This record gives sequence, C-alpha cells and structure tokens, in this order.
Amino acid sequence: MAGGLSLAHPWAFTFGILGNVISFMVYLAPLTTFYRVYKKKSTEGFQSLPYVVALFSSMLWIFYAFIKGHDAFLLITINSFGCVVETIYIIVYLIYAPKKARVHTFKMFSLLNFGLFSLIVLCTLLVSKASLRLKVLGWICVAFSVSVFAAPLSIIRLVIRTKSVEFMPFSLSFFLTLSAVVWFSFGLFSKDIYIALPNILGFTFGAVQMVLYIIYKDTKVPASLAVDGKLPENMLEISKLGPCEPIDADLATKPHATKNEMSPV
Repeated sequence: MAGGLSLAHPWAFTFGILGNVISFMVYLAPLTTFYRVYKKKSTEGFQSLPYVVALFSSMLWIFYAFIKGHDAFLLITINSFGCVVETIYIIVYLIYAPKKARVHTFKMFSLLNFGLFSLIVLCTLLVSKASLRLKVLGWICVAFSVSVFAAPLSIIRLVIRTKSVEFMPFSLSFFLTLSAVVWFSFGLFSKDIYIALPNILGFTFGAVQMVLYIIYKDTKVPASLAVDGKLPENMLEISKLGPCEPIDADLATKPHATKNEMSPV
C-alpha cells in the first residue's frame, strides 16, 4: 500500500496507535459474555445485531482504507482484527442460539454484510474518478457512523425518564467519549474529514451520558419499576472505527421484576 506507516503528521500516527489500542480492548470486551454463552450453551435471549453491525462497520472501513490508499495502514490493522473477532462472535452465537434467532441472524447478515456491502462496493467502483470515488465512500461511512452514534439516544431517554443509571455503565460512556476524542484527533491531524466529523457527535453523546451519570448516580429509583416491557438492546459504537456493542447482555436479557418479585440485587 502506498504511504505505509508514514502519516503526514506525527500526531496522526500517535492518535492512530492510541485508537487501535482502545478499539482493540473494546473488541475483546464481549469475551466474558460469549464465554458465559459457551458455558451455559445458550445465548440467553440477547441479540446478534450489534455484532453483525460491528462486522459491517469493520468491512466498510477496510474498503475505505483501500480506496484511500495512502496513510490508511492503521485503519486496516484494527478493522481487520475487528472482522476476525466479530466473525468469531457471530459463529459462537449461531452455534448456541435457538433456530428463530439463527434464521434472523442469517437474514441480517445477508442483507447487511453481503447485500448492502456489495451494493456499496459496486456503486463506489462505478464512479470513474478516484477522488470522487473516495468522497462518495467517505460520506457513506459518515452517514453510517452517524446513524450508529445516534443509538445512545434511546438509553439517554431511558435514564432521564427513570432517573436511574442502572442501564448506563459509566465505564462504557467514558470509553465512548475517550475513543471519539482519539479518533477525532486522528482524523484532524491526518486531514480526513470522514473520520473526524462523526466523532464530534460521538464525543457529544458520550459527554452527555457522563453528565447524566453524575446527576443520577445516587438516585435509588429502580429503573425496572419505571419501564414497561422489554428493555431495548441499545448499541453504542465505542469507536467510529471500532465495534458496536450491546450495553450489556445481562441488562438486555434480565426480566423486569414485578412489585412482588423485587430483589435487592
């Protein structure tokens, strides 16, 4: 690949390495969840969509990196690792998920990772000029990243409505903010607007979540009393170049207790 590791600005390389390290740790975060799935031989009802979306995100950014050509090595390294890890997660999910969930996963994978990705590749390559090709793909990446970054809105509404941070771990919000800052800095110093732009939104949502956590962290109102129905499995893309993960498999599957079934846990 042209350019190799020689980024135009030394700070771009620094933030690129930091972004790789943070995203690497986030990719490995669900290991405990899938180890529990393996031990219990059950997916416990949580959804595969976040991992299918994470795989699509990694595929999309690898394609973008190859089209960009120069100074894209750090994008390829972390997203190649992401593709491998997310594929393993999906395979484990398919092994232990019930038939209905497996069928749904296959449908989503076919639609997103095969159908939509193939369409994006085809449409991008049909654009004749290389400069225009990069712009088209770049804005597609921006649009996808913004749509995933908007996912925390539902959990923010839940926290405000219930005045409880039960479903919003501070560590997750912190790493969302930290990762967004790092990848924004990488995009800024490497002069890549398609990387920098969506992470402004990521930083904003992460900061809002941390502020809400500080406001409501001592509130004793149990969220399970204020929420009707099943808690939606929210996705947060911790890094724009990294994974979209469910907030916690336990939170997504834990049944809401009734007034007669409340436990102190």
